[in-house]
Amino acid sequence: MRVEDARVIEELSLRQLSYFVAAAEVGTMTGAAATLHVSQSAVSLGLADLERQLGVQLVLRQRSKGLTLTAAGQELISPARTLLRLAEELRSGAHDLGGALRGRLVMGCFQTIGPFVMPTLLDSFAHAHPEVELDFVEGSVVDLEAMLLDGQCEVALLYDMDLSPTVHRETVYLTSPHVLLAPTHPLADRSSIALRDLADHDMIMLDFPPSRHHFSALLAEHGVTPRVRHSSVNFEMVRSLVARGHGFSLLIQRPTVEVSYEGRPLVVRPLVDDVEPTAVVLAWPSTAPPTRRARAFADHCHAVLTS
Repeated sequence: MRVEDARVIEELSLRQLSYFVAAAEVGTMTGAAATLHVSQSAVSLGLADLERQLGVQLVLRQRSKGLTLTAAGQELISPARTLLRLAEELRSGAHDLGGALRGRLVMGCFQTIGPFVMPTLLDSFAHAHPEVELDFVEGSVVDLEAMLLDGQCEVALLYDMDLSPTVHRETVYLTSPHVLLAPTHPLADRSSIALRDLADHDMIMLDFPPSRHHFSALLAEHGVTPRVRHSSVNFEMVRSLVARGHGFSLLIQRPTVEVSYEGRPLVVRPLVDDVEPTAVVLAWPSTAPPTRRARAFADHCHAVLTS
């Protein structure tokens, strides 16, 4: 490393980076100032100093449109978030010297898994670690992987489907798909159903990535090309259409109440076929170890969701 580079790094401050990250996330200097409880001039000057020290423009300032990141800003935002998170971890660890965990932890959760696990995780983790502020974001596998790598969340709970090597994952539990039917469906009187028997029936496809790819591939393995009558990214829309008799669906998550939003009954049947179960995993960036808070949350998920 050149002496000039080392001097620039030494001059950077966590405060400047926090101004930059807040401005990037909120989109305005005023919003960043309100988020950080400082003056707008402090944010503006701090961001300008950061740009001067790095020798690059990080944001484009447009009075009518707020702030947008330049190419250099887009490259800096992820490591800046990571550095701020590690600094908070260091401050927290130094404060309690191995005692109670504290600080903010943002976790990601696959959208269709969330309603089944997040309420209990929020309550039970708060009871176990009352000084940690747990929050969450939702999305598809693609969304969550991007948020992990961008530092928008520290750890994510999602299906082990189409994940890249850039994220480390550990299995929490296994789950298998089932067939969802209306009671009047011709296959509803069977105790279990073979995938090949679905070939001649309309399907309601959950089209939330990577569900369509996963279920289409599963059916293709058994020689079935699905007759997709309707598609929806909404889990409950799929269930409601099935309850109305518009077709069957393949789903992984199973509510304890087998009725649609309209109160119409639904029938769940297991598959006869030997289908490899799908793993629900915890994931975080492969390039950085989880913080103490994230590791504690991961351990908590193992304890709560597999009990």
